[in-house]
Formats: sequence, structure tokens, C-alpha cells
Amino acid sequence: MDAPIGHFDNARPAPACLDELTRPVADAVRHWSGSVPADQIVYVDTDPEWADTAVFVEHYGRDLLETSANCVVVAGKRGGETSLAACVVLSTTWVDVNGVVRRQLGARKASFAAMDTAVGETGMEYGGITPVGLPAAWPVLVDSAVVDLPYVLVGSGRRRGKLLVPGKAFAELPGAVVLEGLGV
Repeated sequence: MDAPIGHFDNARPAPACLDELTRPVADAVRHWSGSVPADQIVYVDTDPEWADTAVFVEHYGRDLLETSANCVVVAGKRGGETSLAACVVLSTTWVDVNGVVRRQLGARKASFAAMDTAVGETGMEYGGITPVGLPAAWPVLVDSAVVDLPYVLVGSGRRRGKLLVPGKAFAELPGAVVLEGLGV
């Protein structure tokens, strides 16, 4: 199969390669619902050494930079309570943690979650965290620019491989909140 964006040697519909995904991501694909059919989510096999965005686009094509998104886990704190959320922004932007995220979470303070927290709470590998398959109770804050793209390249839950997901599918993820200006 040809990938809808980029040029990859191995691209398959995600439902056909659940064994390549972490359990939470595979479960999310297996139980997918929404207007975008699960078989429109494409898994591409990639080298884990090239998982970080800058290195990835150097190897797989600079044109992917404009259609790549990062998913980061943030921690919002208020009154001794900490809540976790995910933020999805284009790779060419930064998450507005101290503005948009803090206000959306109603937190006094917001910061990126510690790596061991992000990995432990998601069941995914650091550097491969994806919004597909996150804990159901988490808010998933999605920049509107991500939703506007026909396809977006994101992590697969592992450093090996990526998912190509129709942009509009991000707005339908459990807990999704689409926000203007999340990525700056």
C-alpha cells in the first residue's frame, strides 16, 4: 500500500498490524469508532533510531515536517492535586503550556510531565507517545491546525513506527478538545 503522505517501504492499515503497536494503541485501533474508518489509520514501519522529529524528517523527507505532530504529556497542578493531559501540536510549533494549557486545565501551574510519569501512565515508549490509546479520563488538547490537515504523522506508541492519521480523526478521540493557538 502507498502511504497517504511520505514515502515509506512498509505502510499498512493499522488494524492489520496490531502486533506492531503497544497494547493501549492496539486496543484503541481495535475498538475504533467515529466518522473516520479505522483502516484509514496507516502504520508505517520506521527505524527507532530516527524517531525524533528532526532526525526523522532528515531521513524520511523534509516535506513530512509540515504534516508531523508531536504528542506531549503535561501535568496541571492546583491545590496539591495533579492532573495529566495530552497536547497534540504540529511539529513546527511548541505547546503553549503556561498559557492555553494552564487555562484549559484550570491549573495554577502546568509543565511537561516527567518522562517516567508519561511512560508509566500511557503504557507507551518515550519518543513514541501518541494520542491514540491514551487513558480515557485524560483531556486530549489538539491544536486546530492538526485537525485541518488531510493526514498527520504521529507516534505509534513505540519509537519504532509511526501512524498516519486523518486530521479530522483527532477531534473525535476520547477526551479531545480542539483549541486555537495551542501550538505557538
